[in-house]
This record gives sequence, structure tokens and C-alpha cells, in this order.
Amino acid sequence: MYENLGQVMPRGAAKYGDRVALDFHGEEFTYNRLDELTARLANGLKGLGVSSGDRITLYSPNRWEWIISYYAVLRLGAVINPINVMLTPDEVVFVANDCGAKVLLASVDKGGPIISRRADTPLEHIVVFGDDTPCGATSFDQLLDDNSAELDELEIEPMATSTIGYTSGTTGHPKGAMLSHHGIVLNSALTANLHARTGDDVCYSALPCSHVYGNVVMNGVFFLGGRLILNDRFDAVDTMGLIEKHRVTIFDGVPTMYFFMLAHPKFDSFDLSSLRLCAVGGQTMPEPKMAEAEERLGCPLIELWGMTELGGLGTTFPAYGPYKHGSIGIELPYVECRIADVDDAGTTVPTNEVGELMVRGPVVMQGYFGNAEMTRETIEPDGWLHTGDLARMDADGCIFIVDRKKDMILTAGFNVYPAEIERVLAGHPAVALVAVGSIEDEMKGELAKAYIVLKEGATATEDEIIEFCRNSLAAYKVPRQVQFVAGVPTTSSGKIMRRMLRTLDET
Repeated sequence: MYENLGQVMPRGAAKYGDRVALDFHGEEFTYNRLDELTARLANGLKGLGVSSGDRITLYSPNRWEWIISYYAVLRLGAVINPINVMLTPDEVVFVANDCGAKVLLASVDKGGPIISRRADTPLEHIVVFGDDTPCGATSFDQLLDDNSAELDELEIEPMATSTIGYTSGTTGHPKGAMLSHHGIVLNSALTANLHARTGDDVCYSALPCSHVYGNVVMNGVFFLGGRLILNDRFDAVDTMGLIEKHRVTIFDGVPTMYFFMLAHPKFDSFDLSSLRLCAVGGQTMPEPKMAEAEERLGCPLIELWGMTELGGLGTTFPAYGPYKHGSIGIELPYVECRIADVDDAGTTVPTNEVGELMVRGPVVMQGYFGNAEMTRETIEPDGWLHTGDLARMDADGCIFIVDRKKDMILTAGFNVYPAEIERVLAGHPAVALVAVGSIEDEMKGELAKAYIVLKEGATATEDEIIEFCRNSLAAYKVPRQVQFVAGVPTTSSGKIMRRMLRTLDET
């Protein structure tokens, strides 16, 4: 196992040489080429004054330049700050100031608007990808052309901070989770181990590399000498075509990706028989859809769960072992999980009772950058991390997410979990995708509302959907309104944004 992320490219080149490591939009990169390009960029950044410990922000959709930037920064012992492409310029300015970023590496569409704001930040340089370098920015390509591929391997302590990953900031400003080299390396390695990923695998991902799920997939591939088919966006037809073309063996996605693939009328025209394993994370996936996906894809579909504060996964199932649909799995090796009383974090609740999922172990963040108060609120003195997820654990140690604490709907004093309603509605034969939010009610406080995307050619009525729920849910859980929509708001990684569902409300 690697001791730090700066070793991945030089040692990968030594092991795997001219084996293809990356395919992005048909352009192939061998392990030797990735090593050379990351060394050239590292030397270029060194010439701009970047040194060990400096924070470097990376702001771009998936591109080959993103991967070069990520590993080049880490080869210098600097700290990478990969941020969500959906952030606005104001939010980027906040993040740059909060972590004290020295350089911004970005695609031109993302970096361009920050140039005029640079005086509001500590940024000394803005480096942009592509041929058209705007005034006030430094050319990424020129840094590659002007610098040597000779770079000595730096001594980097495994427990040194490698990454600052910002939370989504749904409550107040986002917070920067500090993650060690050891934590990211261990998480990526353990994920690959449990899923039996090898150097012979061809992995497809349209997950943002800036997201922890996409990040551990990327690292796991390169650790083992595999091939990554990387895309900058998800499209159902494009994805299935690339799986067929490249004989992809592992597909990683969020639930919405599977929903759109399964619902597409051309699904059966693609040969997806090369797949040996599919994984799903980011949000819980309803059991009926998991069963349908396994049947039609012809391979196991394993759920996983993680968060920014872990730098990746906390739980999943082993590829060669029993697994349960509806469960996020068991804790990773070296990691502890337990279900705590929501009012007393020191008390573990009995089997199958709902409480807050807590995690402890070497993958847990070092804390929030520059925010000791929030760190103390999130990590208990004995090392247990509050995840904010409500969950239960069965007698086998399998964990089932009930919902996010902040997404819970309070109806006349009863707790209603949107994910539970979504799991039921996903079993309706006309439903392609469902998201559940809340609406205000004068008498009961809040009520559930379902937003539904129908399968192509399918029809359903509001009354039919509500009646379908009555067969499986207690009366107080049944949604009082149903709205049929063309799509729902999602994050850059494809997760449904429940807090934005009200923007779809009919006037």
C-alpha cells in the first residue's frame, strides 16, 4: 500500500509502464504519460512558488487535466482542495479565503469568472486549462511545455494533511474537512479490496472526481494498475454505449444514474454483459430498483455509504460475500460503526432501533480547517464522528440508513422519513424516479409530498400513487400531494437535492 498520495504516479509508472490508465473522451493516457505530465505540472507549480503545505484549489468538471492537477499538487506535499463545480464565484471566493488557497487550478469556464475577484482572495495565481488563456491567468498547457519531467520523490508524512474537502454547506457556510494522506490511501485501498477490484478491471465513472465517491474510485483504479473510463457528465445512452465499447467490468454510480438507465427505451439494445459488479452510493437506493437493476444488468449491485468527513466510504459489502438490498453494508476493516441515541451520543441503542450513525477510525477527518468549534461539535472526545444520518443496525451488523436528520419530516409529532416513502414508490410500475419533500400544514406542521418522474410511455394519477402508498405505509406517512415532473434538482454527483424540491412546486 502507498504511504502517501504523492507516490501514486511515479510508482504506478514503475509498475505498470505503458499500460493504459485513463481514457477520457477517447484520448488514452498510459501510466508513464500520467507520471510525466504530473511531474511537469508539479515543477511548473513549484516555479510559481508552491511548496509543501500550501493549499491549492481545484475547480473543474472531470477532465484529464483535473487528474494531472490532483496528483501534481500532492507530489509537492501541498494540500489539494477539490471543489464542487456547482459552486458560484461568491462561494469559491469564500472557500479560497477560508482555506487560504495560494493557487486556483480550473477549467476556463470556471476559472475565468474568478480572475476579476482575485483581489478578494489570497490567490497568487489562477491557472486555467485549454488553449484560450484569458488575461490575468496562467496557461496550464504552457506550464506543461516549459517544465521538466524530472522530479524527485518527496518525503511526505502519512499523517500529513493531503486534502481539504468542503461540505455542501446546506446549513450556513461550508466547512473544510481535513483529510490525511493515510486516511485517503487507506479508504481507497479498502474500498478496492472489499469490491475485489484488480488491475484487470475496466472501471467506468461519470462521478465527479471532486466528490469523495468519485475520488476513491479514481484512486483505487490507479493503485492497482487498472483502466479508468472517465466521463465529464452522465447520459444514459452514452454510458451504456461506453460500457459496451470498452467492455467495462465495474460501474459506479448514484441511484439516479441507474434509474435513468433502467427507464431508457434503448436499454435492451446494449450489450452490458461485461459487467461483473455495480456499486451505488451517494443516497440510499430503493430495494425494488436494486432488484430490477441486478436482474437486467446481470451482476451484483452493492450499496455503499460515505461522506466528505471520511474521505470516502465508511461502509459497504464485500463483493464475494452475503449482502442485503436496502443496507449500506458493514463497516470497513479498521473502522468502527455504531448507532447512538440521538439525545445521548455516548449511549448505543439496541439492535434494530433507530439512532444516529457514528463512525470512528483512521479514515475520520482530522477536523474542520480553522474551525475548532465545529470540530468539537462533530467529533466526540473519544473519536466518534457524528454523521447526521439516522440509521439502524441489525443482528448481523448490517446498517440500514433511515434518512438524514435534516431531511426528516415532522407530521403531527410523528417522524416521517422521505427515504422510506421513496423506497415504496420506487416499486410502482410506472415510476422511473421519485423524490419526497415536505409541505407546510397548519394543523400537522409538515406533510410529505412526492415528486415523480414517470417511465417513458407510462401514465399514473395522483390518486393512484397515494393509494399505492396506503398499502405499505402508515396513514401519517402517506404523501398528501403528488406532482409529476420532468426531472428533479440534483447535485453535480447526481444526488437528489431534497431541499430544492420546492422550486418545482406548481403555482
